[in-house]
Amino acid sequence: MTLTLAVKPYRRRFRAPLQTAHGVWSWRQGALVQVTDGLGRVAYGEIAPIPWFGSETLEDALDFCRALAGQIDATIAIPETLPATQFGLGSALAAWSDPPGDRQHHCRQHDRQIARDFAPLGDWPTGLAGNVGDCAAMVCGLLPAGAAMLDHWSSLIAQGHQTLKWKIGVFGLDQELAWLQQVISTLPPDGRLRLDANGGLTRSQAEQWLESCDRLNANPQCCTIEHVEQPLPPDQWPDLVYLSQRYNTAIALDESVATLPQLRTCHRQGWPGVYVVKPAIAGAPQPLQDFCRQCSPQQLVFSSVFETRIGRQAALALAAACYQEQTSIPALGFGTQGQFGDDWDIWPPSQIWEQLI
Repeated sequence: MTLTLAVKPYRRRFRAPLQTAHGVWSWRQGALVQVTDGLGRVAYGEIAPIPWFGSETLEDALDFCRALAGQIDATIAIPETLPATQFGLGSALAAWSDPPGDRQHHCRQHDRQIARDFAPLGDWPTGLAGNVGDCAAMVCGLLPAGAAMLDHWSSLIAQGHQTLKWKIGVFGLDQELAWLQQVISTLPPDGRLRLDANGGLTRSQAEQWLESCDRLNANPQCCTIEHVEQPLPPDQWPDLVYLSQRYNTAIALDESVATLPQLRTCHRQGWPGVYVVKPAIAGAPQPLQDFCRQCSPQQLVFSSVFETRIGRQAALALAAACYQEQTSIPALGFGTQGQFGDDWDIWPPSQIWEQLI
């Protein structure tokens, strides 16, 4: 079946630039896609690449879409070198991968599901939220880098978040370790903290962080440091394996497993820790879901890439499919709302689409 494809790029400014070990991120750029069939049924998807994280560039994605000349087939083959494009187009085309009798229902549900209010996980598919408890507790709250997190954590806890994430490797090591000690002494004992280095540490620095985490985790009066995300760059695989075996605090791979081929490689090599799965840049939805079902649910942390709610809904639908029948899941890394100076988090996809030129 030949379908009509339309593509609109977008550019959103962060309310406050994000500080990471990769540098300062001020603008989020991507593209929305709209797929329409001959009966006027519409579905949306989102291409939200992060080239410095391992995906294609936005221009690569747009070049591929332009070459389609406004027409697309549900069985289209998209190269693995375009993982964000695979996910964005694959999500939109999912309606036409269903049996014929289900297509119209899927298209209606696509807009209806995504239009629900986000409070804070309104895009989590209906029926699953009740299995895992309070929505805010399901989401990892995002702390600002540096000392600003000392004044910010309490508001996230008040909103119901039980797990928080803090970017490290942004400021000096000694200063950040002092801030960690400071916040650990004030967080609720039943709280959980994730430290995200974005591959920005040296081995020596990573060892100091993990030694501190092990020491703090040994204190039952302190909150739990759940894991350290990507302490070293992906090309330092032997050192990452060594650190995972040397310290008690878990290590989560992030940049090392940005795409499905990377996930498969690390899985074959027997990675013992956590995989951070960013669906919007990982690849085609169905093969990604098939891979995730091979893993223990507790080994997977699904995470946002600051996509719009169109991409977020598709990512959460995939996470929900992988967590079926689970009553306890790791906090989802989707506490990214409120980061932009627009209303896209509450608009239905058709309204977001119409705002773009």
